[in-house]
Amino acid sequence: MRSFVGSILFFLYVVLYTPIHATALLLASPFISIRNRYVVACWWNYLNILMLKWLCGIDWVVEGREQLPNTGAIILAKHQSAWETFGIPALLLPRQLCLVFKRELQYVPFFGWCLWVLRMVPIDRKKGVEAFEQIKQRAGERMKQGAWMMFFPEGTRVPVGFKRRYKTGGTRLAVATNTPVVPVAVNAGEFWKRKGFFKQAGTVTLRFGPAISPEGHDADSLMAEVEKWIETQMHQISPERYTSAETPLVRGKE
Repeated sequence: MRSFVGSILFFLYVVLYTPIHATALLLASPFISIRNRYVVACWWNYLNILMLKWLCGIDWVVEGREQLPNTGAIILAKHQSAWETFGIPALLLPRQLCLVFKRELQYVPFFGWCLWVLRMVPIDRKKGVEAFEQIKQRAGERMKQGAWMMFFPEGTRVPVGFKRRYKTGGTRLAVATNTPVVPVAVNAGEFWKRKGFFKQAGTVTLRFGPAISPEGHDADSLMAEVEKWIETQMHQISPERYTSAETPLVRGKE
């Protein structure tokens, strides 16, 4: 019953509160710095995971935070659920994360407008190689301003117990800018499924790995090391869901 009622209440909360928070951010943005805009925006993220805890019983535990570097870094995270899109930015404050997103999302009311005022990095995926040049230029500017980049290398949410092909956009940027990467394992999909409306009570494990230097790597070898660390941790976090020696690959359209 809690799953049913809590999920509906959380949906209503997001629908009703998001325009209010976004409007406040948009009105305040001309008068405050990018960093302060980000802090204001992240309160929405933090309230979301708090409401999931209170309404749906989804708690969280953070591991490995002490391993995060004091310099800049690129976050490369497992992606099972919408939870990590809320949780990682909120729980990494005061660090400022910058996301790469499809440029069409800029036009989504409230959400997209906020991405624009936060100076996230929009790209046109149809442009291929040119799209990466856009990322390198714009991400480089944001990183010089103190932001950390964050990528979900699998590209989309993946069912629990599986993986998708790890794409090298994040590691290509790391090699090009000589920036360390931080792999992140998270099992939020056990409690909020990738295409599920109803949530289940439980504790999300958000585990940060040691920073990996791009020195001596190309984009492929660096991503191979990231993938190995993440998938090894997923077997440890959720051994009952990762039963084969190697995580099976999701087939079909990505």
